[in-house]
Amino acid sequence: MLNKAPKLKKTIKAKTKSNVNVRPASEAMIELVTLLFVKSLAEEAKTKAIEEKSSTIRTEHLKAVCKKALKKARG
Repeated sequence: MLNKAPKLKKTIKAKTKSNVNVRPASEAMIELVTLLFVKSLAEEAKTKAIEEKSSTIRTEHLKAVCKKALKKARG
């Protein structure tokens, strides 16, 4: 398991069409939002695994919860 969030600055710069400078505070906020999303996804996958009486979180549990979590994140 990763101890810190991956750097998203390169991903953001790669997907933008113009030259965008991302300040360190903005980069930290992006990483924080990513961590919060991953944490909520893990919590929902854990509840799904408990519902199916499984002691480990498997890929099936993440796939089942993924669409719902993405819709919730979009707003």
